[in-house]
Amino acid sequence: MSQTQNDRKADRPWLIRTYAGHSTAEASNALYRSNLAKGQTGLSVAFDLPTQTGYDSDHLLARGEVGKVGVPVSHLGDMRTLFDQIPLEQMNTSMTINATAPWLLSLYIAVAEEQGADISKLQGTVQNDLIKEYLSRGTYICPPKPSLKMIADVAEYCYTNVPKWNPMNVCSYHLQEAGATPEQELAFALATAQAVLDELRPRIAPEDFPALVGRISFFVNAGIRFVTEMCKMRAFVDLWDEICEKRYGVDNPKFRRFRYGVQVNSLGLTEQQPENNVYRILIEMLAVTLSKKARARAVQLPAWNEALGLPRPWDQQWSMRMQQILAYETDLLEYEDLFDGNPAVDRKVEELKDGARAELANLDSMGGAVASIEYMKSRLVDSNAERLNRIERNETVVVGVNRWTEGEPSPLQTEDGGIMVVDPAVEQQQIARLNTWRAERDNAAVEQALAALRQAAKDGSNIMEPSIAAAKAGVTTGEWAEEMRKAYGTYRGPTGVSGSPSNKTEGLEDLRDAVNAVSDQLGRRLKFVVGKPGLDGHSNGAEQIAFRARDCGMDITYDGIRMTPQELVAQAQKDDAHVIGLSILSGSHLPLVEDMMQLLRDAGLDHIPVVVGGIIPDDDAERLKKMGVARVYTPKDFELNSIMSDIVDLAKPPAIAS
Repeated sequence: MSQTQNDRKADRPWLIRTYAGHSTAEASNALYRSNLAKGQTGLSVAFDLPTQTGYDSDHLLARGEVGKVGVPVSHLGDMRTLFDQIPLEQMNTSMTINATAPWLLSLYIAVAEEQGADISKLQGTVQNDLIKEYLSRGTYICPPKPSLKMIADVAEYCYTNVPKWNPMNVCSYHLQEAGATPEQELAFALATAQAVLDELRPRIAPEDFPALVGRISFFVNAGIRFVTEMCKMRAFVDLWDEICEKRYGVDNPKFRRFRYGVQVNSLGLTEQQPENNVYRILIEMLAVTLSKKARARAVQLPAWNEALGLPRPWDQQWSMRMQQILAYETDLLEYEDLFDGNPAVDRKVEELKDGARAELANLDSMGGAVASIEYMKSRLVDSNAERLNRIERNETVVVGVNRWTEGEPSPLQTEDGGIMVVDPAVEQQQIARLNTWRAERDNAAVEQALAALRQAAKDGSNIMEPSIAAAKAGVTTGEWAEEMRKAYGTYRGPTGVSGSPSNKTEGLEDLRDAVNAVSDQLGRRLKFVVGKPGLDGHSNGAEQIAFRARDCGMDITYDGIRMTPQELVAQAQKDDAHVIGLSILSGSHLPLVEDMMQLLRDAGLDHIPVVVGGIIPDDDAERLKKMGVARVYTPKDFELNSIMSDIVDLAKPPAIAS
C-alpha cells in the first residue's frame, strides 16, 4: 500500500532572510529585532561602503557614503550595538562582506564571546569572495594573490574554531548583475571556488580536506527567465558534485552537496511601473524553490521599490511574506523533485553544463580564475552590452519599459516618495561616536594589537587570531585595513573597456557622423571623461556608457571606480574634457556632485558640462541641476543612444550648440 501524500513529512523551509542595514548600528538593530519578531529566521547584514572597503567613517573617501547602502561598523562598539539583545549563539547570520571579511568576522566573534557564546556553535556565513569584487562589485582592497591568502586564512580558522560557519560564499550574484550569461555565471563561480580550494589544500590535512570542501557555500542570482534559472541551479548541483569528486577526491556525497543562498535579481527591477516588480520577485523565487534537488538553503528577496532607493520596513515585510506564503501555505515542500525525468529540463541542464565546462576549460588553460580576471571582466562587459542592446532593439521585452509603457500612477509611491531616505545628519553623528571611541580606548593596547597584526601579515601567518585580538583592543576598521594595505598593497581592477572601438557599431552610423562633425568643429576628437566618485563599486552603468561612447567615436577616459572628486577634476583638466559624466548609484550623489562642481569652479573648469547618472529621486535631480549639472539620468533612461546624442549636443561649441 503506497504512502499517501498527507502521510509524508514535509521538508523544512529554507532560511528566510531580509538583506538589511542602514543609517546606524542602533537603527539597524531595531530593524533586525523587528524582522525576527515578524518571522524572519536568519539575519543578512548589509554594511555601508566605507566598512566594505576598509575606511573609517571620517575618511575623505567616506564622505556622503556613511550609512547609505548598509550599516557603518567602525569598531567593536558598533558591532556590539548592532547585535544588542540578539543571542548570536542561537542565530544564523550572513554578512555580505568581502575585502574586510576577516575583520568583520573578528568583530562578530568578539561580540559573541562578550555575550558568553560558545563560538564553536556559531552559525552563519561571510561572503569573503574577492574575485567577483574585481569583476563586478568593486569593494576589493588588496591585489588578488594576498586576497586569496586572506580568504584561506578565514577558512582555515573557521574549520578549526567555528566549524559550523561557512567561511566563504562563492558569489555569482553580482556576475549576473554585471551581465553574465548562465554559462558564464556557472563557470566563473566554479572557477573561483576551485581557486580557493587549491589555495586551501596545502594547509589542511588530507583526511580533513573533504569536510572543509563541505563548508564552501555559494550565493547566487535568479533572474526572470525562471525555467532557465532553475535549470542553471540543477547544473550547478551536478557540476559541483563532479568537481568535488573528480578534482578533489571527495568520496562522501554529504561533502559534495551544492549549498547555496540566493537573492533574486535586482538588476531586472524597473523604476518604471515599479509595482510590476512584485510579480518579478515572486516568479524569480520559484526558480530556486520549485526544484527540490536544487533548492536554496536560504532566500532573501529584494523589495518592490529597490530600483527607486532604500526599502522601508513595510516593503521588506511584504517581501518576507512572499517567502512565508510559499513555504507555509502551499504544498511545495511536501513533494519530491518536480522536474526529475523531464526531457526538456534535462536537455537544458546538459546544454548549460556543456557550455560551462567549455568556459571552465578555457579559464584553466589561462591559469585559473586569478590569472583570468581581465579576460572575465571583458567578457562580462561585452555580455552586458549585448543584453542592453537587445532591450534597446525591443528584442527583449521589459514590461513598462519598452512595451506597454502607458499606465496608471502607482498608489504605492506615497508622500515619502515610496522609499526610505537616510538622514544626512547620520554621517556626522557616526563620526562623533567614532571620535569618542578613539578618545576612550586604551591606545597602548591598540598599538600593541596593531604591531601583532602587522607582524602576522609580514611573516605570512594566519591573520585571524591577531585580528580578533585587535577587535577586542579597540582597533577601528580603517586601522585594520590600513595594515593590510601596507602589508599587501592596493589594487586597481580592470574596467573591461578597452580604448579600441568594438565591431558592434550597427545602428550607430548617425551618431558616429554627429561625433565626427562636432569633433571637426572642436578641432579635435570629442573628449568624454567618465568617472565614479566615492566608494560606489557598481560600475556596470559607467562601463556601458563608456563602451557606447567609444563605439560612437568619442575619445573616452574611464579609469574605473573609487575616484575622489579631486582626482576626477585633475583628469578633466589634463584631458581638456568637453563633457564629464559621473555615475553614482549609492545614494551619495548630492554631497559628491556638490564637491565636484565646487572644485570645477575653483579650477576654472565650470564651463565643462557635467552629466550625472544614478538612482536619483526627482527632488534630488532638481537640486543637482541647480548646482549646475546639465543632465540627470536614472534607470528610466535606458536608451544609451539618446544619452550619446545629448553628450554630442553638450560638446558643441557655444556658437553652434543647439
